[in-house]
Amino acid sequence: MNEEKMIETRFSNSIECLQDFSKDAVMSLIEAKSLILTSLRNNGKILICGNGGSAADSQHLAAEFVSAFSRDLVRPGMPAIALTVDTSIITAFSNDFGFANVFARQVQALGNASDVLIVFTTSGNSENCVKAVEQARAIGMKSIAFTRSNAEISKSVTLSLEVPSTNTQHIQESHIVAYHILIELIENSLFGRL
Repeated sequence: MNEEKMIETRFSNSIECLQDFSKDAVMSLIEAKSLILTSLRNNGKILICGNGGSAADSQHLAAEFVSAFSRDLVRPGMPAIALTVDTSIITAFSNDFGFANVFARQVQALGNASDVLIVFTTSGNSENCVKAVEQARAIGMKSIAFTRSNAEISKSVTLSLEVPSTNTQHIQESHIVAYHILIELIENSLFGRL
């Protein structure tokens, strides 16, 4: 396959994955918006985690909450924390106790029942994300997973947005589109944009 054909194929595959995802994502995104709005209206916050590219997505989404998604919208920041950014906590805890509970420990320390945990896992079974969800459930938090089809983590969360693919790059691309839509829905609801 020449380079031009490969590029066209990658775009086509990504577009097809997004179109398939959109069929099931609409109602799930509306439900996710409702879970988050309930939390924010009850002085809750959003905790977000994931590994690798999903760690970057965690930080990206937290930035959209705290800063703003819509550039022309002047609004206060919304409370969101990416559990992937504090290298001292991550390295201290992982060194002393192992990596499996690195997010669960932060959920235990920072979370409460009015909060929402968002996890990104393209594999659908990242151990530290699963354990974070278990800890969230133990303290009464709602949880949302951005994941792949037939993900193991979907059995444990309050709501799962499953991309119908096993291709990591297309799952991550779809996650970005979905959480951009989610933050726009939240801004519209809270700040009268619709």
